[in-house]
Amino acid sequence: MNRMTDDFSSSPVADAASLPSIIQGGMGVGVSGWRLARAVSQQGQLGVVSGTAMDLLLARKLQLGDEGGHLRRALAAFPYPEIANRVLERYFVPGGKAEDAPFKTTPMISHKPGRATRELGITSSFVAIYLAKEGHSGVVGLNLLEKIQTPTLMALYGAILAGVDVVLMGAGIPRQIPKILDDFAAGKPAEMKLDVTGATEPVFIRIDPSDLGPVPALKRPIFLAIVSSPVLAENLRRKASGRVDGFVVEAATAGGHNAPPRGPMQLTPAGEPIYGERDRIDPAKFAEIGLPFWLAGGYGRFGKLREAQSLGAHGIQVGTAFAFCEESGFAPEIKTEILAAVMREDLKIHTDALASPTGFPFKVAQVEGSISAEDVYQERCRVCDLGVLRETYQKPEGGIGFRCAAEPEDIYISKGGDLSQTVGRKCLCNSLCASAGIGQIREGVVEAQLITIGDDVNAVRELLRDGKGSYSAAEVIERLLA
Repeated sequence: MNRMTDDFSSSPVADAASLPSIIQGGMGVGVSGWRLARAVSQQGQLGVVSGTAMDLLLARKLQLGDEGGHLRRALAAFPYPEIANRVLERYFVPGGKAEDAPFKTTPMISHKPGRATRELGITSSFVAIYLAKEGHSGVVGLNLLEKIQTPTLMALYGAILAGVDVVLMGAGIPRQIPKILDDFAAGKPAEMKLDVTGATEPVFIRIDPSDLGPVPALKRPIFLAIVSSPVLAENLRRKASGRVDGFVVEAATAGGHNAPPRGPMQLTPAGEPIYGERDRIDPAKFAEIGLPFWLAGGYGRFGKLREAQSLGAHGIQVGTAFAFCEESGFAPEIKTEILAAVMREDLKIHTDALASPTGFPFKVAQVEGSISAEDVYQERCRVCDLGVLRETYQKPEGGIGFRCAAEPEDIYISKGGDLSQTVGRKCLCNSLCASAGIGQIREGVVEAQLITIGDDVNAVRELLRDGKGSYSAAEVIERLLA
């Protein structure tokens, strides 16, 4: 344990005000992977690992043979070797699985995760952060979604074991996270109250670090809440379970999940949410709160960093420009297709009010052959075998159940779900995995992809000047700092 304490307990930043001015967004399943986060951190900015479905990412990459041995190298550094060995025994396939063979499934995470689930969840987060931090002294963050609750404690503890510097969380109100960070850093058990539809009493998920073995000395990462409202930001500053260190302020133009419009949901004829004056970001309101904040959504272009700082922001968070750089985790064929569409100026981004089972609007690139196409969506047989975005609910007879509006309609209804909630819902879990090159294979057919990015594709076009066909994370940063 002494080696781990020496390697990971120190931090290159003292507080949020000393963080870099550029935060790379935490995107998708594996898009903001360790390679991208490390490339950004090596340039002196905040590289961020997406915390979504990290267990799936590790398990499936091991089944593909772990090209380069990076995952096994990180697992060898995990402070509990017997746990790392069990993960390898379950999932590693020397040389990789047969190309047409399906991936071995991983357990869906419930409110009472079993030992194998806990071990995979914690090690997957450790591996991603360890590799992102390897070989440099820069800062690395982990991005999580409040809407995805059951893996959160495992993701946080694995990341803290690896010395993560910053935790960012949005897609909800992350009041509980500061105390969880405090508890884990102190080596104490931590618990998280789950949002349970119809609950008559509180339901908690709990992780005890001592269950793994002796607990090393750890540091508490900085916590940045991702918000779109100054009222929510001030509420979190005053009433969260512990210290909130700063905010990322996302406008509706940002990629991935968006906050719903304030007030009743109104849609355009194309089915996109209508954002009004109440949804407009006023940086001055956030400056009044007195904590550092970064502006996000349309800030990936030349001159936007200086503009944000002139409005009182510490800096900017940028997603779309990084999403298609050479180090991102999008499958290579997706990058090629998107970059070509950007240069043709015919790429359409649709803010889909129905796609996500979470109920949050979700930005989807309209790409032929992906699940954004109506014919592809209709042809896909509904299946829920990953369960990342499931809703937790209390069963009428007692006990806790899980359902997803994108699962087969009859199964969803049998669990008390409303049929109207299934209309237009897409299996983001499987389609986002496919976008990262780890799509499940069913009867010889690979899951259809779904590509989510922000509205600001001009930021990508700027980087493809002079006839270039690709660009690096370092070039994104150079452009932003110019």
